[in-house]
Amino acid sequence: MKLSVAPLFCCLLIPTAWADDNGGLKKDTAPPPPHALDEGYRGTEDARIMTVEQAKEMHDGATISLRGNLIDGSGDKYVFRDKTGKIDTIIPQSVFDGRTVKPDNMISINGSLDKKSTPPVVRVDRIQK
Repeated sequence: MKLSVAPLFCCLLIPTAWADDNGGLKKDTAPPPPHALDEGYRGTEDARIMTVEQAKEMHDGATISLRGNLIDGSGDKYVFRDKTGKIDTIIPQSVFDGRTVKPDNMISINGSLDKKSTPPVVRVDRIQK
């Protein structure tokens, strides 16, 4: 039993001795300061909500996130406005989840752009006050 454990133990140690230092994180240089970054993910600094103007230029089926106000509408059809313009939205009552939204309430909506409709509409699947 002791003889079979010793060769096994040696086989596990040998590969680490032959491993060469080709990849992974090398900590020999300091990272650039945050203000010098020009590409890549930077967390909440990069997260931004698009405008209605930008949303209208997106492709059909694009995921849309907008921040502004619901200014008019009833049933499932509403008009959403931000500082750059207006866009029609379709918001099922289930998305409101019992919440009341007034025209002076700033809200965020998430959904998908339907450019097959004329004019384009956003099919909203989430509202956040």
